[in-house]
Amino acid sequence: MNNTVPQEFFQRHRLLPLEENDEFLKVGIQSEADHQILEDLRLALRKEIVTVDMKQDELDAGLQRFIVDSSHLEEEQDEQDRLDVDLSQDLLADVADAPIIRQINSLFLQAMDTRTSDIHIEPYEKFTLVRMRIDGVLVETHQLPKTRHNQLITRLKIMSQLDLAETRRPQDGRLHVHSGDRHIDVRVSTVPTIYGERAVMRLLEKDMKLYSLEQLGMVEKDRNEVTEIVSHPYGLFLITGPTGSGKTTTLYTILDMIRSPQRNIITIEDPVEYRIAGISQIQVNDKVGMTFASGMRSLLRQDPDVLMVGEIRDPETADIAIHAALTGHLVLSTLHTNDAPTAATRLLDLGIPPYLLSSSILGAMAQRLVRNLCPHCKERYTPDSRELSRLGLEHLPDHAQCCRPKGCELCHNSGYKGRSGIYEIMTVDEELRSRIARSEDSRVLGKVAHERGMHTLLEDATAKVMRGETSIDEALRAARL
Repeated sequence: MNNTVPQEFFQRHRLLPLEENDEFLKVGIQSEADHQILEDLRLALRKEIVTVDMKQDELDAGLQRFIVDSSHLEEEQDEQDRLDVDLSQDLLADVADAPIIRQINSLFLQAMDTRTSDIHIEPYEKFTLVRMRIDGVLVETHQLPKTRHNQLITRLKIMSQLDLAETRRPQDGRLHVHSGDRHIDVRVSTVPTIYGERAVMRLLEKDMKLYSLEQLGMVEKDRNEVTEIVSHPYGLFLITGPTGSGKTTTLYTILDMIRSPQRNIITIEDPVEYRIAGISQIQVNDKVGMTFASGMRSLLRQDPDVLMVGEIRDPETADIAIHAALTGHLVLSTLHTNDAPTAATRLLDLGIPPYLLSSSILGAMAQRLVRNLCPHCKERYTPDSRELSRLGLEHLPDHAQCCRPKGCELCHNSGYKGRSGIYEIMTVDEELRSRIARSEDSRVLGKVAHERGMHTLLEDATAKVMRGETSIDEALRAARL
């Protein structure tokens, strides 16, 4: 088949190449195909275009076979180059295409404008609901006719090279979109429901700028503690929190702080979300046996000074991380725990001997993200005693500048704009080290750490409320465990 026309062109316009010679190209179409596109194809190839009407399911199955066959021809081409060049969707260039393409492009453009991290397309009995996660909170943005649902899902599957014919099992794919200078990597996940396939798209800014600890919302005391911890030549530092709490962003910020020509820094991640110059980043790939554990074993033979492990999920990864930290490497990683002290007990639960953990751990930091009040419309007020008691306060501190959300055009009437972190940092000193060696539980560790200066997530969130950076409701939403 003619290689002068990109495979993506046929996918985008739902044209199925069937037969070709020096005089004509035969393509399968649906009756509503755009004849201007066919004319453009005729001019580009300088040959006649013969069309064959096909049913939607026949066309979908044929396009899937065409995509697979074309991918075999490109096996030796670099995968990332193909993603960046061939499959990149220009959201502005496609606005004149078919209505369903305009609908998808409009969703992506709106998401980029509103700082959306996830787009949900959810089918129900009589309509399809589109929701966007903006600053960590799901917001309903569109309610579409049910008749459009299959078209939306089909378009997304074509863009992310998923199996069009498979609707009974979950699928995962990727695509890349751009608008002007902004480039977004999109991870697509589909699952079958009783009303059709549900799709969720995670949006990752490809060229996201790296922030400083101060820009992440960390107060000076916490910044100094983190800087002190990661200045050690070896040991283990853990960041904990649920999915979407900003752990990866914080890890990248720390890596950017400590990278230098004299240091060999290697990461193993699932997936590699952002690229950092001067750091070797490795993608987990379970299909070929590249897991966190097997990858770490190989990385230790690469003479690293610093290892960043995307997540400690299992005993094997935990064991390798601990031994790496004991043998002269600074290891940074994440765990899914509610607070900082629980990170130590979680590793004990994974089978790490207490004496090894106490010898290797430098500290643990829990974090969450809170929405910042919109600076253009927030309004000062004095909270009542009931609101203060929810924060654990008996009276309003002097110089407090409490504010609440109001809503304006600049924040899309939400009252909030942007997010920042709240943190709880447990630096492991000799007292805590001896208690970890005795396998004392997280409540005891938390009490001792608090007595030695650690503030809790709620206390950090309360300080932001008193400075007028966020609201009481938002602080409680993010910090309550």
